[in-house]
Amino acid sequence: MSKKNSEGAGLDFIESPEALAGQISKAETFFRKNQKLLIGAGAAIVLALVAFAGYRFYIDGQESTAQVALSNAVYDFEADSLQRALNGSGGNEGLLGIADNYGGTDAANLASFYAGVSLLKQGKFDEAIDRLKSFSSSDLLVEARAKSLIGDAYMEKNQPAEAISFYKKAADYKANQFFTPIYLMKLGIAQEKAQQPKDAISSYKRIIDEFPLSAEVVNAKKYMGMLEGQVGE
Repeated sequence: MSKKNSEGAGLDFIESPEALAGQISKAETFFRKNQKLLIGAGAAIVLALVAFAGYRFYIDGQESTAQVALSNAVYDFEADSLQRALNGSGGNEGLLGIADNYGGTDAANLASFYAGVSLLKQGKFDEAIDRLKSFSSSDLLVEARAKSLIGDAYMEKNQPAEAISFYKKAADYKANQFFTPIYLMKLGIAQEKAQQPKDAISSYKRIIDEFPLSAEVVNAKKYMGMLEGQVGE
């Protein structure tokens, strides 16, 4: 076929009844040959849409129920009744039950955070780590806080290397002048305990350079000065 004929093929299709009929015939032939496949694909799409709509309806219902349960558990948490908060009381579900029974809801996710904090306060460090690791948030403060708490749990377990990893994540998550210096101070202390004095100096220096108005600057300067004397800097 010449270049000219090829360029005119689209126009022929629009203007010529014979060309249009030929295209329709081809489409009919293709449908007859692939009828089962096309119907199956269409049914699969419909089922997927129905399943998604059903899942959203189910999750929305679960969310409402879980939020009510969570409000009761958080009340106990804030009253420092940690055992009641974790396990529930008076027919109300506790944080552990909400986190486990309402998966996929925001309430279950937040329950994991509260449960992790409660377990950490009780000295149940491994359980606290598991709960806090299952929590995630885009919130400026809470996500970093969760990482820092995991670091605290590892420090309590005398595992500074693991703590360092989570303190770094906390310090690097959406840095701000209020909480980042605290996480950097914890990071420096963990690095000292892990026999990483030069890394600790860098963490303390970051506080001094990037957050000069923070309350942590005084201790950062003191600790950095002592370490510099030890490493000969």
